Amino acid sequence: MNSLTVIHQPDFASYLGFFQRFLHADLYIVLDHVQFVQGTSRSWTHRDKIKTAQGERWLTLGIKKPGLGTAINMVELADDDGWKDRNLDLLRENYRHAPGFSEAFPEIARLYEPSPRYMADFCLHFMNGILDLLGMKIEQVRSSTLTPTASKNELLIELLQKVGSTRYLSGLGARDYMRPELFEEAGIEVVWQNFTHPTYPQQFGDFIPYLSILDTLLNCGIAGTRDLLWSCK
Repeated sequence: MNSLTVIHQPDFASYLGFFQRFLHADLYIVLDHVQFVQGTSRSWTHRDKIKTAQGERWLTLGIKKPGLGTAINMVELADDDGWKDRNLDLLRENYRHAPGFSEAFPEIARLYEPSPRYMADFCLHFMNGILDLLGMKIEQVRSSTLTPTASKNELLIELLQKVGSTRYLSGLGARDYMRPELFEEAGIEVVWQNFTHPTYPQQFGDFIPYLSILDTLLNCGIAGTRDLLWSCK
């Protein structure tokens, strides 16, 4: 098998570069069995940033406080759905005058309707809904179904071997901890993502990159977001 595979946590409403990898890849391994990280700058699984008149602001899923070491796929959504209304109110307040609002906001609001028990299920539902809007699809498998035992670089290699993939598409942020020689020894080619964040019209001052794809959808509309993604393929 010579498929190009992406491995990443099921982050909520991630940025353009997250989705751009799917234009190149054949398979997405959803890294859902690893520990959920909260309360640090690395805490992106249940939240992402949007732009407001006061600057960047987190858009956050409501979750039950997980115990130490809880896996991503075992984190539960909060019982009270009030966080959904707060999210939508925040988007409505800050993007109601954006060019793509009338088209994209109803579709985004629809993605908030389901209330699964687990955060990872909601994140994947949301991600797949955005993929549908953009006319994209990718085969997916959860790492939790593959029963891996390794960690760090060896975990990635083990997952790739379990699905029979010999090519791994990695984001540039992984260069700090990647050990390419281990992949080479395992017969796996590491392909680095080639992504330069495009600029587009935003509200509230100078352009801020790496915000949630919701910022792009609400500013540029669905077709405009699709065009941006393909322009940086």
